[in-house]
Amino acid sequence: MSNAVYYVSYKLKKNTITADFLLASEKLNDEHISKQKGYVSWKQLVDGETWADICTFETMDDLNNFLEVSKTPCEAALAFYSFINLPSCKSHYFSVERSYE
Repeated sequence: MSNAVYYVSYKLKKNTITADFLLASEKLNDEHISKQKGYVSWKQLVDGETWADICTFETMDDLNNFLEVSKTPCEAALAFYSFINLPSCKSHYFSVERSYE
């Protein structure tokens, strides 16, 4: 069972083309995030103008390592961030207590 989740909500910049943003997301996932130790999945959710990313890792140590590596963004991350209204970001880190399948 996965037991570490990185949750971040945000809004996109005005006039962002959703398809372009999702392509940048896919590139970031394929080239960087999915290659991180303990990576399980990345889900992108949207409700009107608010987006949320849920990145799941096997352990909290794996999540913390990912966050440390992310302090120096790669080219794909910079492209992804270029679509986001960065002041709107709200991050949370969770340990999974229980999961119902």
